[in-house]
Amino acid sequence: MRRSSAQGVLFGQTVANRVGLSNSDMECLDFVILEGRATAGRLAEVTGLTTGAITGVVDRLEQAGLVRRERDDHDRRKVFIAAVPENTAKIGKFYEHLQRAMLKVWDSYSDAELRLLLRFAMQGYETMLAATEELKTMIEDPKGKRAGAKKPARVP
Repeated sequence: MRRSSAQGVLFGQTVANRVGLSNSDMECLDFVILEGRATAGRLAEVTGLTTGAITGVVDRLEQAGLVRRERDDHDRRKVFIAAVPENTAKIGKFYEHLQRAMLKVWDSYSDAELRLLLRFAMQGYETMLAATEELKTMIEDPKGKRAGAKKPARVP
């Protein structure tokens, strides 16, 4: 699992480098695509990032032409982030060979095995999201400062 996870990160970073974005930006784009469209709050929820960090991500993805902000038809205060399909398709080409290879692998499993793998993957995602939240609380003190930060030297 660790090898697969690490290789997935490296694969994603290679694609991100090619398109001029960070790996985090690319992962957030993937969540937008998976969600169909999402609010900044929903992206923060599914990624474990702060809404402030998500704003920066969306700004960069919008500047790259990969997403657009859309006002809700019923509540003009609500803004959704939606992928721009014609532009995200250009990135998708980098994943086509991987998708074909994975489809071959999945074809070798029974429906029951695929259900087990899906459950395992979903539980792994939920566990990772919870661990990310716990990590954030571990590294910040109640005042919002990072734990373990060096105190400034005293001036004699």
